[in-house]
Amino acid sequence: MTSESVQPVPGPNRRAVVAAVGAAGLAAALTACGSDDKASGSSTEQGGAGGGATTEGGASAGAGGGAALAKTADIPEGSGKIFKDEKVVVSQPTAGDYKAFSTICTHQNCPMVDLKGDTISCTCHGSQFSVLDGSVKKGPAVKPLESKQVTVDGDSITLA
Repeated sequence: MTSESVQPVPGPNRRAVVAAVGAAGLAAALTACGSDDKASGSSTEQGGAGGGATTEGGASAGAGGGAALAKTADIPEGSGKIFKDEKVVVSQPTAGDYKAFSTICTHQNCPMVDLKGDTISCTCHGSQFSVLDGSVKKGPAVKPLESKQVTVDGDSITLA
């Protein structure tokens, strides 16, 4: 019978474990920032200072072209309204002038649903944008929101 000396195999040290847990947490956080929020199906109205409103969906059947997105009376002057399903915010900077912008943050592609007054905010990292012209009001984002085309026919606003 042979006798072998059994040597204990060292496990990972504390630094390796802490680094691995930190890396996993960072990966999860970054994945959340870039995720596409399609799971939410409820409709919420949220008024902010200055008359901004948030809503999900509208009369539109898809991301553009065709059915009316909103009525002109639905878009407050000096503010806007978010259409979560279409990932767009429609604003009325001045009476009768309607603009639309993507609600996807240009920092790390987080969907934005927080509109107060003329400012849409990203809850992921705190960037803020003007819904009146799409410009960055507060970083970390440095690029303005992507402009979208809308058409107004009578009192109907359609995403082109």
